[in-house]
Amino acid sequence: MASTSNRDTHESPQKSVYKDPDDGRQRFLLELEFVQCLANPTYIHYLAQNRYFEDEAFIGYLKYLQYWQRPEYIKFIMYPHCLFFLELLQNPTFRNAMAHPANKEVAHRQQFYFWKNYRNNRLKHILPRPLPEPATAPSSAPPASLPSSVAPPAALPPAPTPVTAAALSPMQYAIPPGSGLAKTDPRNASVDRRKRNRKDG
Repeated sequence: MASTSNRDTHESPQKSVYKDPDDGRQRFLLELEFVQCLANPTYIHYLAQNRYFEDEAFIGYLKYLQYWQRPEYIKFIMYPHCLFFLELLQNPTFRNAMAHPANKEVAHRQQFYFWKNYRNNRLKHILPRPLPEPATAPSSAPPASLPSSVAPPAALPPAPTPVTAAALSPMQYAIPPGSGLAKTDPRNASVDRRKRNRKDG
């Protein structure tokens, strides 16, 4: 009987749930910053060199961070390559490969080429292509001659087609080729001033 009364008086206190003072804002910002750091192949190389990828807890953390790919979180991402690298980091082969400097350089180079050509590659798929010319089969019979009072219709000029060749870069829109505007180079101006000062002095 004494044991039952002892249990009643010493009930286990309810586990208090940790309440974040800022409602998770600090954690959100820290995780967002870490995820966006993964867009840098040099940082991933640093993590691999320092053996973070050998720690099972860190691998679990990388799996946990995949929630950033959901639509309600992805809108906060400024560097979308971080999600691509986060997905690649789920693969142990990629994690081991990023320890080598040559692989870091390959990843960095490919990322640069993506940025360099992204706009032009998108424009190739967005710009409308001209419709192919309808092939006219030559008729075996000569066309009937028109009476002299009816004039033949004037030939219509060809319809303008959008340019589907290489899209112009933003710099090519700024100054048309062959314009009379001279390109100023501040480095050349300063060199000229130094030469003038020496000659005058």
